[in-house]
Amino acid sequence: MSKITRIILFDAANTLIYKPALFYKMQSVLAKYSYEIEEVKLQYHHKLLSEIINFPDRTSKEFYKDFNTELLLSLGIIPSEEILNEIFNACSYLEWKAFDDLSILNELTIEKAVLSNFNSNLGSILDQLIGKEIFSEIIISENENYRKPSLEFYELALKKLNVNPEEVLYIGDSLKLDIIPTKELGIKSLLIDRQNIFFTFTDRISNMKDIINYL
Repeated sequence: MSKITRIILFDAANTLIYKPALFYKMQSVLAKYSYEIEEVKLQYHHKLLSEIINFPDRTSKEFYKDFNTELLLSLGIIPSEEILNEIFNACSYLEWKAFDDLSILNELTIEKAVLSNFNSNLGSILDQLIGKEIFSEIIISENENYRKPSLEFYELALKKLNVNPEEVLYIGDSLKLDIIPTKELGIKSLLIDRQNIFFTFTDRISNMKDIINYL
């Protein structure tokens, strides 16, 4: 990749931060109903479904009911109202955590920013989990009335950051929301794929420390 990169632009959810208790909580509920699902399988199905169903900026019980219905069906489980309610209650309000491979962010002297489909609380979450001086801009869909994969959202980011597309390296975890639109605009992009789910895709990294190889 070109060495003229001026800024690294990151997605947030499941790129910088995640909910580590999510799949354990799901497993526990499913086990109660005698469904023993391996965590790696649960993660795989959840990830693929997330590529199909767009998450709103602010989720609701109705959204998760629909999402988890599709998730259970993909696992061969016929969902009941009872099990859907239990999954929702077990997985609501779980804590966000920063991924363990983000120490590289402190080592990189290049400017860093965030562009994310998220609610307006994202700034305070990132400040708490990653640090207040890491990102020059945190651009949030709820605040801007644009959402990925809208090209207008990415164009807004370029304008706010005062950079050209070829001067940006974008890192995200979704092919549909992150990689396809950035490539369409001529933005260099890498898929962060820590679980090796999209193994046929070439422009990807499995650890944030690998960013250094693309600057």
